[in-house]
Amino acid sequence: MLNKKLNTLKATTLFISLALLGCKTTAQEPAKIVENQNIVIAKNAKWSDKMALTLMKRHPESYMIDNAKAPKWDYVHALVLHAFEDLYKKNPDPRYAAYVKNYVDILVQEDGSIKTYELEKYNIDLVLPGRLLFNRYKETKDNRYLVAMQTLKKQLEGQPRTTSGGFWHKQIYTNQMWLDGLYMGEPFYAQYTATFENGKNLDDVAKQFEEIQKHATDPKTGLLYHGWDSEKLMPWANKETGNSPNFWSRALGWYAMALVDALDYFPKDHPKQKELVGYLNNVSASLAKFQDQKTGLWYQVTDKAGEKGNYLEGSGSAMFAYAFAKGANKGYLPSKYKKLANKAFDGLTTKLMKIDADGTITITDVCAVAGLGGTPYRDGSYEYYVNEKKKDNDPKATGPFILAALELNR
Repeated sequence: MLNKKLNTLKATTLFISLALLGCKTTAQEPAKIVENQNIVIAKNAKWSDKMALTLMKRHPESYMIDNAKAPKWDYVHALVLHAFEDLYKKNPDPRYAAYVKNYVDILVQEDGSIKTYELEKYNIDLVLPGRLLFNRYKETKDNRYLVAMQTLKKQLEGQPRTTSGGFWHKQIYTNQMWLDGLYMGEPFYAQYTATFENGKNLDDVAKQFEEIQKHATDPKTGLLYHGWDSEKLMPWANKETGNSPNFWSRALGWYAMALVDALDYFPKDHPKQKELVGYLNNVSASLAKFQDQKTGLWYQVTDKAGEKGNYLEGSGSAMFAYAFAKGANKGYLPSKYKKLANKAFDGLTTKLMKIDADGTITITDVCAVAGLGGTPYRDGSYEYYVNEKKKDNDPKATGPFILAALELNR
C-alpha cells in the first residue's frame, strides 16, 4: 500500500514538474509581448497611430519588424522607426519613444560599435539607421551614439564613387548608383554635416542628386530609371546611357523622399537648395502624370498602366503621398500636390487596406523587394518587376504610410 502511494506521489510530482517545464518553455518570450497583446486601437484613432499600434502589437520588440528573428542593423527598421520618431513629435505617447530606443540600444554597444554592421561592405543601405542616433545623442549626450554616427560618416568618406563622384550603391555593385541609395545615404549625410560640421559637406550631398538626375532621367517622361551603371558594363545597362530598362515606383519613391528629407538641412540661402527643389518639382510633375485617376495610386512599373501583370502598388504610392504632402507643406511644391497626396492616401485606405476586428490594419499589394544584378540575377525587365513577390504590410509601405498620414493630418 505504501509503495502504491509513493508511486502515485512520484507520478504526481513528475506530472507537475513536466507541466512547469512546459509553462517555462512557452513563457520564454519577453513580458512586452503580453503587454502589446493588450494594445487597444480605437476606431477613431488617426491612421498614423493605427499603423504604429498595429506594428507594435504584431512585432512586440522593434527588432522584430519585417519578421526578423534576431536584432539586425537594417534599413527597413530604420524607415519605420524614423516614422515613429516623427509620430512621437505629434503624439508624445511614451510607447513610441521606447519602441525606437529599444532598437537602437540593442544594437549600439557601450563602446559605440554597432552589432551586425560591417563597414567594409560599403553598403549604403546601412547608413540609413544612423538617422535614429541623432535624437538619442541629443537626449542623453551618451558618447556611444556619437561614435556610432562617426562610424557611419567614416563609411561615407570611404564609400566607393563613380569617376564623376556618385556613391556606389554597395561595394559589390561596382560603378552603380541606384535611386534607393539616395534615401539610404543623403538624409543622414545632410543631417550629420549640418549638425556637426556647420554644413561643410552639403555640396557633396547635392552632388549625389545631381549625378543621378543628370544620368538617370528619361528625357521623354521625366521619370528616373531605377539604376545607372556609369561604365555601362552590366547586362541590364543600356549600352548608350548605362540606365536600367524600367521605371520602378518604389525606386522613384525613395528618390522623392530623399529630396524632401535632405532639404530639411539645406538653408534657403544655400546655393544648392533651389536646385534640389527644382529636382523635386520635376520628378513630382512627371509622377503626377502617371497617377491612376480612379484610385489615386501608382502602378508597380510606373509608366505601364494596364499592361499584363502590372498592379497598383502600396509602397511607391505611400512614398509619393508623403513626398507630395511634405513638399507642399514646406512650400517646395505648389499646393495642388497636397490634393494629389490626399487622393493617393484615399486609395491606400480604401483600395489596399484591410482592417481586422481588433483594429489592426494591413496594406496589401506591396512589392517585397526588387533590385538589379546580384545572384540570382535580376535583369530589370518589366516581367521581373511585376513577378516579384508581394508582402502585406511590408515596412517599405508601413513607414511611409505613417509619414504620409502625419503630413496630411489624417
